[in-house]
Amino acid sequence: MTGRDTMPPTTGPVIFVDDEADIRLANVQSLELAGFAVIACDSAAAALDAVHADFPGVVVTDVRMPGTDGLALFRRLRALDPDLPVILVTGHGDIAMAVEAMRDGAHDFLPKPYPSDRLVETVRRAVAMRRLVIENRRLRAALDAEDGLPLIGRTPAMDQLRRMVREVAAADIDVLVLGETGSGKEVVAQALHAGSHRRDRRMVALNCGALPESVIESELFGHEPGAFTGAQRRRIGRIEHADGGTLFLDEIESMPKALQVKLLRVLETRTVEPLGTNEIRAVDLRVIGATKVDLLQAAAAGDFRDDLYYRLNVVTIRIPPLRERRADIPLLYVHFLARAASRFNRPPPPMTDAVRHHLWVHDWPGNVRELAHFAERAALGLTDGPPDHASGLSAMAGSAVDASLADDPSLPLPRRVDRFEAAAIRAALAADHGEVKAAVARLGLPRKTFYDKLQRHAIDPNDYRETRRGQP
Repeated sequence: MTGRDTMPPTTGPVIFVDDEADIRLANVQSLELAGFAVIACDSAAAALDAVHADFPGVVVTDVRMPGTDGLALFRRLRALDPDLPVILVTGHGDIAMAVEAMRDGAHDFLPKPYPSDRLVETVRRAVAMRRLVIENRRLRAALDAEDGLPLIGRTPAMDQLRRMVREVAAADIDVLVLGETGSGKEVVAQALHAGSHRRDRRMVALNCGALPESVIESELFGHEPGAFTGAQRRRIGRIEHADGGTLFLDEIESMPKALQVKLLRVLETRTVEPLGTNEIRAVDLRVIGATKVDLLQAAAAGDFRDDLYYRLNVVTIRIPPLRERRADIPLLYVHFLARAASRFNRPPPPMTDAVRHHLWVHDWPGNVRELAHFAERAALGLTDGPPDHASGLSAMAGSAVDASLADDPSLPLPRRVDRFEAAAIRAALAADHGEVKAAVARLGLPRKTFYDKLQRHAIDPNDYRETRRGQP
């Protein structure tokens, strides 16, 4: 058995099995010239010794061999890993048999004689498929390894967020959560509640921007019968309902200023006075406010009470938007895809190159919520994904413009140009799996200029490389 110890970053190893030395040598040379790392085997037993459950490559085997033949080898390999691509090499009389094997899960078959380019192209497609399978497994394993907090991600920004949530959760202090639309502010609030001594009590949520001003006061503070027209029965407000637990106020910047005064009193005295009564009731609760705007600036502009801001701002937890933690996007996508597939009672589709490309180049202005909706559409087979990155940078750049920029007229021109440039660089890196030399050639930039732009846009090529651990 022979083979290389290293291999190109965009290919998996290829096991080529044939008992005839001349045929084996000629095919191994063709594959190696095409850039594949090849393990040559003269028998099924030798091939089985080289394969393990997470083998990152593919197997090409002749059907007619002494001892264990290629079909028996295929069945053994399928039992070991049903997703391992196996390509059968067949004589004329074996084609019907090979077609039947494909129905049983074989990747493809090559009828003899075949040109070397046919072999190379078939192997290349199989390796691409195997790469996607291995990537999906790696992402699922990373999800399984998460530490219990509902905050998915392996980037330094998410590690820091999880550490802060753990520390603040146990402190039982009021918290302000700052994050863009769809970034997961309620998820952070839930994690804070779950990590506190209040975890066995309820978390009560209210979106301050979703209720009209005439209703929100009653929702928060409750009312007694006859407090106002239509108040026929007593109603416990959200504040009192959260007694012993956590009150989560989303979009707190939308709260009317008259109510901000009353909320400030609740925070300072831990008491509530329902509408229609002079009775003051003590409450024991933690308040978590969430906002997508800078409340300090809103206070300076007169849109938010500064005393309420300083009372809420004991601790501020900022959630990084997806564009600041792009390496987490595939992990989140696999999580949302599995969740959606389970809800729709169908198997999750594999992550294709087109989907992977879209995940990298899209700007995700809707953050995690937008990504979850994209995964739901993918689970239903409804994505109109951008063209596969193999079709070239021009198509990818066009997709980046459509998906990332959307020609937002509210942005100044320099910002729009920056967003296009960053999307084009990410597209090139995604197309070439993080290989800087290939991306530089694809973009037609001097190497130094390319590195300057990487630094300017905070893009790390390593985020786009294939995982190669465990490969021979």
